[in-house]
Amino acid sequence: MFNPVLSRIAALACVVAAPATAMAEEITVFAAASMTNALAEIETNFEAATGHDLVVSLAGSSALARQIQQGAPADIFISASTDWMDTVEADGLIEEGSRFDLLGNTIVLVAFGTEAAPVEIGPDLDLAGLLGDGRLAMALVDSVPAGVYGKAALESLGLWDDVEAQVAQADNVRAALAFVATGEAPFGIVYATDAAAEDNVTIVGTFPADTHPPIVYPAADLANRDFPAEAEFLEYLRGPEARAAFERQGFTVLAE
Repeated sequence: MFNPVLSRIAALACVVAAPATAMAEEITVFAAASMTNALAEIETNFEAATGHDLVVSLAGSSALARQIQQGAPADIFISASTDWMDTVEADGLIEEGSRFDLLGNTIVLVAFGTEAAPVEIGPDLDLAGLLGDGRLAMALVDSVPAGVYGKAALESLGLWDDVEAQVAQADNVRAALAFVATGEAPFGIVYATDAAAEDNVTIVGTFPADTHPPIVYPAADLANRDFPAEAEFLEYLRGPEARAAFERQGFTVLAE
């Protein structure tokens, strides 16, 4: 039997629900490859909490910055280097006032397997001797932040010239990690957060913070379009749920 009261309630419910559906947005995030595990968790939780669709593209910060410069349709950029964010900002490609420092990290020396012995990282480290005929896996040392930080640390310690010829460079830090995890390289230099995400490597030493520039991950809203969900996601990155996800992966959270 037709019930006019129930019909009216159902109609009102549809009217109320319609705007919420219309407000759902797709947000494209370009982020450093070292954030892979943390952003997988954040993506799931953010989408469940907001109804927005988060599309995450992960690569070396240098590659992402160049894609942004070439007009790639990204909404948010999270770089593992202030230099690459500076480059994008200098081109007028981020929303004024949206940039903030999100995370910090450390770089470590990792070895293949789970039983590698620790070493003391300093000027007296015989890294070339450790490598033997093997290779040292690193991200691209002149462009990808993890590689840039690693090369700077080795130069600061006076070790770079001894191992330069044995460096196997990868497009991003996760690819460098994979070289070590599969045994293709006996050692590699990656972020501590990457090492924590891979069971088949051992952290054998941590590079002192004063041997390389500070490792800071800035985040910003890109200037190609403007919609409320972008600010909503950046605010979420500053919140307790994202903080917990980052800290579980070993990041230092800088954002307040």
